[in-house]
Amino acid sequence: MPLSMLDRSAHGDATHDAASPPPPSPARPRLRRLRGVPDRLLHRIRRRKALAALTARRPPSHVLVVCTGNIFRSPFAAAVLRRDGGSRRWEIVSGGLTGPGRPSPATALAAAKSLGVDLSAHRSDLVTGPMAQWADLIVVMEEQQRREIGERFGRPPGDILLLGDLDPERAERRAIEDPFDQPLEVCRRSYERIERCVKEFVRATDPAARAKC
Repeated sequence: MPLSMLDRSAHGDATHDAASPPPPSPARPRLRRLRGVPDRLLHRIRRRKALAALTARRPPSHVLVVCTGNIFRSPFAAAVLRRDGGSRRWEIVSGGLTGPGRPSPATALAAAKSLGVDLSAHRSDLVTGPMAQWADLIVVMEEQQRREIGERFGRPPGDILLLGDLDPERAERRAIEDPFDQPLEVCRRSYERIERCVKEFVRATDPAARAKC
């Protein structure tokens, strides 16, 4: 066989091998079935880590609570934090990443009222650079919000808390459920989880509250 044919044969085999996709991994179907499981498995670790970080840092005096639209989750969390914030005086504001000037919907008002919170006077506010820099600690509902706050306003991950990490109960998901366009029972479930998490937040950040535990 001529040398040129040997060269083409050798290079052709190499090219074919390099271009061929690897055989499908037998683990891929299992990974698809396990989608969503990590939040349940990692919750206890995340909770311990979040509580340890809160107790190790100086108690915040300016807290910014953030969700997407500032009409459901963050205004309720801020209101509960003001109500249950212990003996320490701190400033708490809430904001969203879109849509300023809107009232909380009827489902939010009803769910909040059933838990002793009045959101009737609330109007959504937009998170700004000065607001983000004002806060000692920023509390968010979802991982995407933490990333966006960090990217847009330059806040490090250590200054941004995922509220759901504090849940003392078993958590199926890390994010606090968004009740937007959902029935009343979904909103109430979300608010009940926020209440649980805020209690843990108060205990971890308020020395007087920790002393009572």
